[in-house]
Amino acid sequence: MKIDRTAIEGVLVFEPKLFGDERGFFMESFNQRLFEDAVGHPVAFVQDNHSRSARGVLRGLHFQRAPHAQGKLVRVSAGVVFDVAVDIRPGSSTYGRWVGVELSAANHRQLWIPPGLAHGFLVLSDSADFLYKTTDYYAPQAEGSLRWDDPELAIAWPDAGVPPLLSAKDSAAPGLRDLKL
Repeated sequence: MKIDRTAIEGVLVFEPKLFGDERGFFMESFNQRLFEDAVGHPVAFVQDNHSRSARGVLRGLHFQRAPHAQGKLVRVSAGVVFDVAVDIRPGSSTYGRWVGVELSAANHRQLWIPPGLAHGFLVLSDSADFLYKTTDYYAPQAEGSLRWDDPELAIAWPDAGVPPLLSAKDSAAPGLRDLKL
């Protein structure tokens, strides 16, 4: 498995080896030992989630506050998304910076987003199935959102061919300056 570090400490891109022939392919999508070696500490996943979204759906930027902050290992099993992680860890040297990665069924990449970061994605294909493993359970009292188009973040979202479609909660999310952690 190929592992790439990003410009934000702790955010990693995993690219599994694919073994294929005329019958199809095989890949190891997760290996606990390899994963923990890469992140540098033990990680326990407690919940798996699966969403399906149409072209132009933008989910995020979401996070959970401590003590329920979630690390997420995300991937796409059908379609294409532009996936973004934003550092909102107080005191971090990369606070307010973002990284974006295209995740797709074709490239099999996975993105590790450590606890303390906001996360979101934009669907670039007609639809996309998005899978994520989390290190804490969903806790509605701890959830938060960060504005996807905050000029201070200046995220370079690609053109999905349609205007972004957001939930009411995501449309009303605060910018980085007004974020309450």
